[in-house]
Amino acid sequence: MQARFGRFLLGGFVVLFFAFLILPIAIVVVGSFTQASFITFPIPGWSLRWFQRILDYPPYLASIRVSLAVAVGATILSCLIGVPAALALARSSSALAGATMVYLLSPLSMPMIVIGFSALFFLSRIGVGVSFTALLIAHTVVCLPYVLRTVAATYRGTGRSLEEAAALLGANPLQVFWHVVLPLIRPGIAAGSLFSFLVSFDNLPISYFFGSPETLTLPVVMLSYMEHQFDPSIAALSTLQLALAVIGLVVVDRLYGIERMTVAA
Repeated sequence: MQARFGRFLLGGFVVLFFAFLILPIAIVVVGSFTQASFITFPIPGWSLRWFQRILDYPPYLASIRVSLAVAVGATILSCLIGVPAALALARSSSALAGATMVYLLSPLSMPMIVIGFSALFFLSRIGVGVSFTALLIAHTVVCLPYVLRTVAATYRGTGRSLEEAAALLGANPLQVFWHVVLPLIRPGIAAGSLFSFLVSFDNLPISYFFGSPETLTLPVVMLSYMEHQFDPSIAALSTLQLALAVIGLVVVDRLYGIERMTVAA
C-alpha cells in the first residue's frame, strides 16, 4: 500500500514538473498565432499577422541575418579550434593538459556578463573595438567549450586499436585522422556544433556589450523592442527560435541519433 502511494506521489510530481516546464512555452507558441494586438490567453482567434509583422519590420530581418552569421561563424571557429584541442588533450594524463582543458572549459562556469565586459575591454584595448569581428570572437569564446567537451568525451570513448591498426597497415597520420578518427568523433562534432549554434543564436548578455547599428543580434533587438511595445510579434519570434532548435535536433537525430549525442556529451 505504501509502495503504491509512493509511486502515485512520484507520478504526480513528474506530471507537475513537466507541466511547469512545458505550459509556459505552449502558451507563448499559441499566443504567437493570436489575431489580437496584445498577448492574451486563451486567444480570441487564429492569425498569422504577427509572423507577417516579422517580415515587415526591417530591424527584425537585419538582426536575424546578423545572428545567423555570428552563430555559423562562431560554430565553425569553435570546431577549427576545439577539435584539434580535444584530440591533443583528451587522452593526455599530464598536469599541463588537464590545466589547459580546465582553462578552455572555464567559460562554462563564468557569468556571461563578466565574459562580455572583459571581452569588450580587451578587444577595445587591442583596437578591435565594437565590430562584427569582436562579436564573433566573443561568441567563439563562449561556444568553444561545447565543441571541446563533446569531442573530447567521444574521443576518450574510442580505443587506440583502430588507429594503431591503420598505422601498421601503412596509413600516415593524416590518413589515420581522415579515415579512422574523424568518422569516430563525428557524433561529438555534430553535438558540439548544434549546442554551439543554439547558444550563440540565443545569446543576449555578450551580444548586448557589442551592440551597434551593424552588429545588433536578434535577442538584443527583441529586448529593445519590448522596452517600447509588447505585441505578439515577440511571441512569434520565440516560436520561430523554438522551431529552429527542434528542427536542428530532428536533423541531427536522423543523422547520428540523440542517444549517441547524449552519451558523447
